[in-house]
Amino acid sequence: MRIATWNVNSITARLPRLLAWLESSGTDVLCLQEAKVAEDQFPTEQLRELGYEAAVHATGRWNGVAVLSRVGIEDVVKGLPGDPGFDGSVEPRAISATCGPLRVWSVYVPNGREVDHPHYAYKLQWFEALKAAVAGDASGSRPFAVMGDYNVAPTDDDVFDPAFFEGSTHVTPAERAALASLRETGLSDVVPRPLKYEHPFTYWDYRQLCFPKNRGMRIDLVYANQPFTKAVKDAYVDREERKGKGASDHAPVVVDLDV
Repeated sequence: MRIATWNVNSITARLPRLLAWLESSGTDVLCLQEAKVAEDQFPTEQLRELGYEAAVHATGRWNGVAVLSRVGIEDVVKGLPGDPGFDGSVEPRAISATCGPLRVWSVYVPNGREVDHPHYAYKLQWFEALKAAVAGDASGSRPFAVMGDYNVAPTDDDVFDPAFFEGSTHVTPAERAALASLRETGLSDVVPRPLKYEHPFTYWDYRQLCFPKNRGMRIDLVYANQPFTKAVKDAYVDREERKGKGASDHAPVVVDLDV
């Protein structure tokens, strides 16, 4: 079974690439982030033609998450219980579903913006709500994973130059402590192999030739429980999908399972 997570940075802009990738990659379940489209405008019919059902949580603004599956979708839950919200509204940043033998969450963690910005405090509060929401499944016997754009690099090895990020979000001790606290529920980091270079970066900014220079970060993560990790046969970053015209600034992270 092949599952993946991918921040597509607008499903409307990326739809031809997404459909082509689903056909060529043989992916069974895809956790998708940053859809940037309202639920009633999500390309459900195009995906159905390829054999995929879609569970979507989106409002058409800058967020939006989905789970695509060709092995069935059941028990869909939209949002987090206890979501702290930001600036008076709860954003569509999390969705969970059972797909065949697996249960998965697709998550788009708040960016945090700047360390002294209210969005940073919201990010840490959001992590607490996520931890509470996933704790039961994380300790269960069914293969389970929380997949998506975490907007945190777990270690200094997960950024191209730690000094470049000094004083900014995505690498602070508090954010990394939030990741560690999430792992304490029974989850492990399924670290993918890179298809090129030493580090399995998943995100490269569009600016300053970051992708050709491999000035990247590993912020798209697969956090999984023991039944899931025991079934992992391979995991890799599909760096090729970051290339070319019209690419997202994130690459898919792909995991092959024996389930």
